[in-house]
Amino acid sequence: MNAPRLRHDTPERAGLDAEQLAGLRSDVRRLPEGARPWCAGVVALAGRGPVIAVEAAHGWAARYASYDEVTDTGIELPPEARAAMTVDTPFDLASLTKLFTSIAAVQQIERGRLGIDAKVAAYVPEFTAAARYGTTVRELLTHTSGLRPELPLYEVPYAENAAARMAMLRAEEPSSPPGDHLYSDLNMLLLQHVLERITDHPLDVLIHEGITRPLGMTATSYGPRPDAAATEDQRRPWAKADRGMLRGEVHDENAWALGGVAGHAGLFSTAYDLAILCRTLLTGGSYGTARILGPDFVDLMLTPPGLGFHLDQSWFMGELAGRGAAGHTGFTGTSLVIDPATDTFLILLANTVHPRRRGPANGPRVAAANRVARAVV
Repeated sequence: MNAPRLRHDTPERAGLDAEQLAGLRSDVRRLPEGARPWCAGVVALAGRGPVIAVEAAHGWAARYASYDEVTDTGIELPPEARAAMTVDTPFDLASLTKLFTSIAAVQQIERGRLGIDAKVAAYVPEFTAAARYGTTVRELLTHTSGLRPELPLYEVPYAENAAARMAMLRAEEPSSPPGDHLYSDLNMLLLQHVLERITDHPLDVLIHEGITRPLGMTATSYGPRPDAAATEDQRRPWAKADRGMLRGEVHDENAWALGGVAGHAGLFSTAYDLAILCRTLLTGGSYGTARILGPDFVDLMLTPPGLGFHLDQSWFMGELAGRGAAGHTGFTGTSLVIDPATDTFLILLANTVHPRRRGPANGPRVAAANRVARAVV
């Protein structure tokens, strides 16, 4: 059975209140404005069912040449060198990459090649710490393995080959009791190696062949992506590496150290492509004539505690949380939310780390989610 493809139409045709969505457009327009804007540029997309009712871009995909630590301001590019934000601008997805890795894992669970409660060591016995602690696939997908949030793989000099980084990852032990929730990039890095072992394909191929190609997500891929929104002037002490202003190269230091393809970060995509993914999940795993998961396995991902997805998190979902909403955020300023209860979706992509990283500020994400929640007729 074909699942209707996305189309652009009016809020009324989507069953959404036009006034609330006009407010969403107005809110988003202001985000790149002011002396200390929330972001240099932003793309917002929202809809219900197969209808995209809002798609808007404001600000700059690339505004700054560098960051001035003395004045705590960005040094702007000449006007002719700046790049305006468009609805087609790709973004460094950062941790939204984890959703793709999780879907790839659940695809292997559906096919019977991966056991959700199987021990990681059954697939990659050389991961000695995971073997010693009996880490399971489910623990990786639910962030209950006890592994710490990250491991400084980026500190291994390039003169030492990838084997040194792999040795660190294989020997890493849990920092808290398994079973306790502790969000960690390392879970998706281990899961990446499990997937690559059981399929004999690298992760970027698995995601392309299993998700983006069948869904027609032609703008989604691992980098480099020279046309992407710029991220950070990555220098110490505010960053973990000295790489200069980044545009089109993965922002996450560990993903960079691993060659750009990682289970926790590294993908680039556009708002429209992410809307296709949202629509696919809301229709039980199908889009058009393509099917990437069966409905039961989509339900498995979106049933508490969630596999790879955050569920009902009001800190970025606002009033969409509370009825089974699912989504994720990314450090570079990306986020998406789907609400199966109302068949709505919201994507907010911003380069909030351009020209440098700041503390978390989720107010605009919450405000946008509230607009969509209140727009449901």
